[in-house]
Amino acid sequence: MSLSLRPLDDSGFGAVVDCNLATEAKDLAPQLALALHHHRMLIVPRQHLTHADLLTVASCFGTVDTSVDRRYAVGGFPGLTVISNIVEDGEHVGIYDGDNEEEWHADNSFKSELTSATLLYSVITPGQGGETRFADATRAYSGLPTAMRQRIEGMRAVHSIEQLGVLQSEASGGQSSIAAGSLADHPGVEHPLVLTHPVTGARSLLLGSMVISGITGHSEKESCTLLDELLEHTISAPYVYSHRWSQGDLVVWDNLATLHTASPCDSSRHRRLLYRAAVR
Repeated sequence: MSLSLRPLDDSGFGAVVDCNLATEAKDLAPQLALALHHHRMLIVPRQHLTHADLLTVASCFGTVDTSVDRRYAVGGFPGLTVISNIVEDGEHVGIYDGDNEEEWHADNSFKSELTSATLLYSVITPGQGGETRFADATRAYSGLPTAMRQRIEGMRAVHSIEQLGVLQSEASGGQSSIAAGSLADHPGVEHPLVLTHPVTGARSLLLGSMVISGITGHSEKESCTLLDELLEHTISAPYVYSHRWSQGDLVVWDNLATLHTASPCDSSRHRRLLYRAAVR
């Protein structure tokens, strides 16, 4: 069985996959993993996946991470979490996918073992807003001036879930999906500012303004200035793709080579529900 791929453009970042993952995922697993490493993001439209199917698809890309926030886990399906802006009986039904622009980040960078890939499967799609934007952190690194690449070589940054919880709370009037969660006790960890991919050997920028508390050995001012400059470069137009969700879309991205963010969505008018899996 051969995998049908259509690259999004000539840059090599992102490809649309034509297949039925509910029946073909296991047979296509090696090709799917290879395609993800090559394109860094895969879009698989028109899927009809059960929770069990989604976990099977996730396992094509690695070992499913089951250490998720218990409040938003899907019962009986370890590793699946709910992402949503829906409120029922005064409670969020999933990790709150807020009305405002989310900060750019790589998933779970506050953990010592980085997430290698993330999958999102759309079940309820808003009529307006709620796009997910992806930045090609690999090409962005390659596009840096030589002097900047030399300057940041060997730098390490501290990623902190405590930092994420505080800034979420400040931005949402005291509400945070992190602060009271089962992952809230993770200590801050250091990661290289420039990652070397363990499979492809490609180098990528690992950034995240809500998670990174600073660059090791640099002052807060120095850290903020440099991180802001790198992020501004990474999320500039040449490196960004914005995905407009349709019901049944599955998007998989290489979390070691990609940053992402959610666009604003008016939850009073548009409901949004997705299921997420992450792999190591």
